[in-house]
Amino acid sequence: MAGQASSVLKDLEGLRDSYGGDADRRKLHLLQLLEKSHLPSAKEVLWLHEALCFLRAYPDSRQLLTQVERMLDGFALRTDLRRHRKALANTGIAGTVIRFPFFWFTAEWLARRWPDRISIDWAGFDKKNKIENALRLLLHYAESPAIDELACKPQEWVRRLKGKSETDAYFLVRRFGAYPANAFAREAFYESFNIPINLKPGPDTPNRTRACYPGSPVVFQDQPLSRVRPRLRSTIRRCRISTRPLPPGEGRRLIDLAREAMVTRSRDLDAFEHAYDHDVRLVECGGGLQFAAIGVKPERRLLLESLYGFLTLKNGVPIGYVLATALFGSSEVAFNVFETYRGGESALIFSRGLAMVRRIFRSDTFTIDPYQLGYANTEGLKSGAWWFYYKLGFRPHDAGVRRILRGELAQMREQPAHRSDLATLNRLASESVFLHMGRQRKDVLGIISLGDIGLRVARTIADRFGADRECAATVLSREAAKMVGLRSLRGFTPAEVLAWQRWGPLVMSIEDLEEWSPAEKRALLEIVRAKGGQRESEFVRLFDRHHRLRKVILRLAEEEE
Repeated sequence: MAGQASSVLKDLEGLRDSYGGDADRRKLHLLQLLEKSHLPSAKEVLWLHEALCFLRAYPDSRQLLTQVERMLDGFALRTDLRRHRKALANTGIAGTVIRFPFFWFTAEWLARRWPDRISIDWAGFDKKNKIENALRLLLHYAESPAIDELACKPQEWVRRLKGKSETDAYFLVRRFGAYPANAFAREAFYESFNIPINLKPGPDTPNRTRACYPGSPVVFQDQPLSRVRPRLRSTIRRCRISTRPLPPGEGRRLIDLAREAMVTRSRDLDAFEHAYDHDVRLVECGGGLQFAAIGVKPERRLLLESLYGFLTLKNGVPIGYVLATALFGSSEVAFNVFETYRGGESALIFSRGLAMVRRIFRSDTFTIDPYQLGYANTEGLKSGAWWFYYKLGFRPHDAGVRRILRGELAQMREQPAHRSDLATLNRLASESVFLHMGRQRKDVLGIISLGDIGLRVARTIADRFGADRECAATVLSREAAKMVGLRSLRGFTPAEVLAWQRWGPLVMSIEDLEEWSPAEKRALLEIVRAKGGQRESEFVRLFDRHHRLRKVILRLAEEEE
């Protein structure tokens, strides 16, 4: 019977990506056979799960979708899954454990939602011996004699100190959460220990098996998947998309789905960790493809560029994500399709993602940074990321990279079977590549050094205040307000006040600000308020329209070169 099941699974493997004709009927028959079968290996159980997830995102018909959903709903109860549960840890399959040293805000989120399901992976905890020193800062002072006088192993200390109904991970996360420091310091303190956490499976814990946004319409796949490489510029211009803002409650549902998609793949993304439920939009691209556009909380926004995370949904199933930072009419983009869904319509999805980014930020230039291309990133190199973007029209500006590229293209003309080795790919990926919708220009993300702008501001602060940065923050924000004619911050929201305080030193680094017209100063004020506003994408639009501010910021970068 096991051999029979393996044979049926192999047939499904060969048929999974096929659509049209009798593919629907044949898939349904194979799935019905596999529903009650027992697969002999963990690898085969995983493959069946991935095939079901793929077919949930790309279903042939209503009947097939019903079969797939029934099998996914009951997957955690399969006897072969229970038999191979240990080997399937960290796969994100329902019924299996997840182990990962999550970032602070994800650990805190897990502790808040599933306090009885998290525990510390002591065997994998490399820095556990440092916990004793941390406990001195995390406990009540009356407990200090115990830490000073008694010798216990870290695991024993936590066992003795926690409440009877608490798990060790919940106890530690709660104590770090009470540490008297601001959110940034607490985050850095916790993450310095790299604490690995086990998330035990439960009825509602994060899993990939049942991950789906129920509000999505389903479009059935009755023809072959589109593997045609799109003409990117024309596709971006022609693509019809619509955006719909979501109320905070619905926004939180999509944020949770995005965070769960990361947890079940042992990842953490700042854009989803610090997601703002008042800035969530659903982007409709047709054909069952959607993006959940998710902004960042005001207190976690970058000083200059704006960061958004986009969860990619196909018929409601999370199949990947896009990250984009935007400013200067440009967007630096990171694109990921989860492994289960690769090899299908990646290029088509990417083109829709760029059209969405262009629609939200009005960018006319797109940048892919070296890491995404594979630089110092073995997985990216092996995936052929550099050539994927090159074939879609992205080009390097760097002269050295262009020279290597010419050599590789020449070899490919002489030997069509030639493939770039990993060392060559790493050199190609060492600099960003760009896609310009219009004229090629250099005042874009990926070329402008935002770090140099930060150094210029640091010099402004150091020249006047030295080490007293607290005084600088107060004085410079007050002086900046006076310069733009702002008498008080009355009427500002707390987030807008924070934005103004953060921008004060930058505003006071503008040497010719006194010469600006009243209209230009008012526009600057509205730009800074928008950085603390509900929708950060509005900041990008206002900034890019203020030609004088944009020119000044670019000049600040050049002055530090």
